[in-house]
Amino acid sequence: MKARKILSVAFFALVFGVNSFAQKTVMVGDAPMYPTKNIIENAVNSKDHTTLVATVKAAGLVETLQGKGPFTVFAPTNAAFDKLPKGTEETLLKPENLKMLQTILTYHVVAGKMNASDIAKAIKAGKGKATLKTVSGGTLTAWMKGKKIYITDEKGGMSEVTIADVNQSNGVIHVVDTVLLPKS
Repeated sequence: MKARKILSVAFFALVFGVNSFAQKTVMVGDAPMYPTKNIIENAVNSKDHTTLVATVKAAGLVETLQGKGPFTVFAPTNAAFDKLPKGTEETLLKPENLKMLQTILTYHVVAGKMNASDIAKAIKAGKGKATLKTVSGGTLTAWMKGKKIYITDEKGGMSEVTIADVNQSNGVIHVVDTVLLPKS
């Protein structure tokens, strides 16, 4: 009877726990990003994403990114925000620029979960480029150079995916080295 119970528990873990075993915990900003936690729960622990977290809070998007999703987020690092012209971040954080901040942040989000392999397949199917529709209504263009994935924004700015496939309970994060900007 005891052996049967152990076998039943093992079977249950195998059937219902496969997803947990298939997704590994990735380190980002010296913090573990757990696939069982949502985008916000993980991002707040990354020392490389303090600016992103602050802007998401200021834009009132925390609840959205804690939601069911799934979402694909191209998450700019603090260094990416530092590349913006001096004063840009301060300007965006002003209450009168809330809509613009929300647009820029949701421009980094694609509805659905696209792992790097999904993006690579879309690039191959698109003969070298894949157009990704963002939550803000804009488009991003994904392309590859060797095995690296790059994202080009509507203004022609380019960002490299430096850490791919940071799985979350409600999607996936791809860390990028440049803030992506919509046309207007």
